[in-house]
Amino acid sequence: MTPRIAVTSGEPAGVGPELCLTLAARELDCELVCLADTALLAERARLTGSGATLNPYVRDARRTAARERHRPGTLLVEQHALRAPSKPGRLDAHNVPYVLALLDRAIAGALAGEFDAIVTAPVHKGIINDAGVAFPGHTEYIAERARSPRPVMMLTAGALRVALATTHLPLKAVSAAITVQSLCETVTVLAHDLESRFRIRSPRIAVCGLNPHAGESGYLGEEELEVIGPAIEKLKSQGIDVHGPLPADTVFVPRLLGAFDAVLAMYHDQGLPVVKHAAFDRAVNVTLGLPFVRTSVDHGTALDLAGTGKADPGSLTAAVELAIELARG
Repeated sequence: MTPRIAVTSGEPAGVGPELCLTLAARELDCELVCLADTALLAERARLTGSGATLNPYVRDARRTAARERHRPGTLLVEQHALRAPSKPGRLDAHNVPYVLALLDRAIAGALAGEFDAIVTAPVHKGIINDAGVAFPGHTEYIAERARSPRPVMMLTAGALRVALATTHLPLKAVSAAITVQSLCETVTVLAHDLESRFRIRSPRIAVCGLNPHAGESGYLGEEELEVIGPAIEKLKSQGIDVHGPLPADTVFVPRLLGAFDAVLAMYHDQGLPVVKHAAFDRAVNVTLGLPFVRTSVDHGTALDLAGTGKADPGSLTAAVELAIELARG
């Protein structure tokens, strides 16, 4: 099967549009559809020296047709008009509806079966919230529209997979957000998708503690005793191969990490710095618990690099390649 992959070009003032152009030169075993303003892509191609030929994707003509394999040197683009002219590095709240329209189109297409997976270039959460739209992140936004009650954010780089029990929360709100029920639901989704999408039979999952040294038997916090430990015991009784709570400062030691297929960190900056340190140029953000495949880059809009052609396309390329693999699964 040749999957059809939709790529949203993200914040127009950031590096997303030019990173999408770099995909044109790749050998990709999929039909790739970039959702963007064609004139914006053409302008970025001029600035960065990209030689990509932009061809139109016409929804009504193509959505039920057989997938056609991506041809290097070309980029299939579905036209979505900017709301205001965009300059590299200069955010404009007038373009927030454009950014969200790209996401809504990709989600609708995936739910309808037109797209076999979606890949998202980075957006700027600050400008979206400044425009009056509550937007904690791609993960939560996509899950809400897909009506998925328990999305799980996981970053992966090869065999290194780190999922999160909580995502975009202030640190002071993390402890209250972690409950026995939420942990059981998160680990259940993680185990299910590791098996069904990543084809890992009986995945082994390590669960981090919240506090230093996993609470030090209650001396450094009681969440491990009152919440995380009981959740792990409940999950074990359901047949899930889960271990912990383990100290987050040692679970990533290679000798220990090799015994697990994934690690569940309790909060964003407990787990993700490890992945980004290990493989920033090729790490991929995957949303588990959705009815379709969604992957993304592991970085932001890099406004300072926009229009220069210097942004590293490694993470977006890896996100597309993983989306192809998971969509085939």
